[in-house]
Amino acid sequence: MRCIIKPMTLGDYDEVLRLWQNAEGVGLNESDTRTAIASYLKRNRGMSFVARHGRELIGAVLCGHDGRRGYLHHLAVLPKYRRKGLGTKLVNRCLAELKRLRVLKCNIFLYTHNRHGERFWRANGWEKRGDLCLVQKHLGSSPAKCGC
Repeated sequence: MRCIIKPMTLGDYDEVLRLWQNAEGVGLNESDTRTAIASYLKRNRGMSFVARHGRELIGAVLCGHDGRRGYLHHLAVLPKYRRKGLGTKLVNRCLAELKRLRVLKCNIFLYTHNRHGERFWRANGWEKRGDLCLVQKHLGSSPAKCGC
């Protein structure tokens, strides 16, 4: 399969949003609006990627960092293009950018019920941390689902 991987731009947003909305294991919320993603891409310039086969968007991943740790969000590949190494290629592009910036560790957030996702990440050398749990506080007026 021949595809092109390139940095994500806001021009990719509508197609990427559709991909995420249809991907199992990807949860969208108020952090995934066009405005929020524009801000994320600006803050983490050149670190998130899309994959295209011809004009068709077939994969995407968000990547950023806080100066210490990298974070990957919303890795998704269209079902007919899975199990061909594309997800791994997208992740590796992100990790290369993090390494270039001397960010030495990368984290992902994975739903506990996402067994397919867990298998993918473990097969690619990621380790599950049993000594941590995620604690979060919502800072907006009320948690809302992304109507994007």
